[in-house]
Amino acid sequence: MSGAVEFRVVKIHKPEDVNMVLGQSHFIKTVEDISEVVVGGVPGARFGLAFCEASGDCLIRLDGNDTDLIAIARDNARVIGAGHSFILFLRDCFPINVLNAIKQVQEVCTIYCATANAAEVIVAESAQGRGIMGVIDGEKPRGVEDPGAVTERKEFLRKLGYKRD
Repeated sequence: MSGAVEFRVVKIHKPEDVNMVLGQSHFIKTVEDISEVVVGGVPGARFGLAFCEASGDCLIRLDGNDTDLIAIARDNARVIGAGHSFILFLRDCFPINVLNAIKQVQEVCTIYCATANAAEVIVAESAQGRGIMGVIDGEKPRGVEDPGAVTERKEFLRKLGYKRD
């Protein structure tokens, strides 16, 4: 496979009520630092985190406080298999609650997506290893919002508490 690159589409498997953050980082310290962000940012948040080490032992490193979410993170990281990638699954917490803090983690290079939607990861594989090329997050647009949809969007954000009346 020298010089050749193969592309695959990897479907993320998760329960509907779980959000995820997929990103790239550069150091094993990522596991503890992202865990601290979640625990310190949203008391009571449940999470599972997997980080694919890209050198040394090349292990999938795990952390979290929910055994089911840790297993989901592990299984998805194994299938993606891209060096220095991490995948975080969240319950009782939205990505918006921790995303900026995750972006500020020194080791974090890129956030590919933060979503509750069905998602697919585009993975490239060469003789050296695998890398994430991008993410398909949810579905394609079906139209443009009309005034009624604008009202629904605004009401939804207020219902969630992200905007005030």
